[in-house]
Amino acid sequence: MEKVDIMLEPVREFLLQIAGFLPKLALALAVFVIGWLLAKLARFAIIKGLRAINFNVLTERAGLEDFLNQGGIQTDTTGIFGLLIYWLVILAALIIGFNSMGLTYITGLLGEVVLFVPKVIVALLIIAFGAYFARFVGNAVVTYCKNIAIQDADLLGKLAQYAIMTFVVLIALDQVNVGGDIVRESFLIVLAGVVFALALAFGLGGKDVAAELIERWWPRREKDDE
Repeated sequence: MEKVDIMLEPVREFLLQIAGFLPKLALALAVFVIGWLLAKLARFAIIKGLRAINFNVLTERAGLEDFLNQGGIQTDTTGIFGLLIYWLVILAALIIGFNSMGLTYITGLLGEVVLFVPKVIVALLIIAFGAYFARFVGNAVVTYCKNIAIQDADLLGKLAQYAIMTFVVLIALDQVNVGGDIVRESFLIVLAGVVFALALAFGLGGKDVAAELIERWWPRREKDDE
């Protein structure tokens, strides 16, 4: 009889572990289902809220919608924000569920992802408002140059827009800790190289071209007065 009890002891321990694990599993499943429902509700609320304040109009004027369409992405910017919020709630529910089951290693990994998602949201907001501001400045430069009779106004406007967008993208990348000092230093090196090349071109062998461009952009008033 003692031998039978000894043989059944591992089975009894296993059944006790299952009996203690089943309530935790049921609680985790309930948390997952509630989190999934809350995630769908949060995505719907975010999309509706952004559209109510015409955030989609801002991103469309900033050119982000065309950029997404050219990249083959079917959703718009508001849909991307809604999807990020959706997965943020899902990941939070997974952390709570796995934590209730005692799986702390998985919750640690998911916690890192949860901390990263808000940074992506902030970076997208920076790009959205930065792109709108860049296009606004570009259009303002074009209008001003045309009003004072400077030629190549469209080119100058594009240069102003792209210059601002470059800094906006750098700020967004810094927000998500991508590249960091390497990206900024690479940009400064490229910018310094471009400026140095232009300086050499105009200073050494491009005097006539520089004079022609200055004459085109700022025509002399004396000729008109004569």
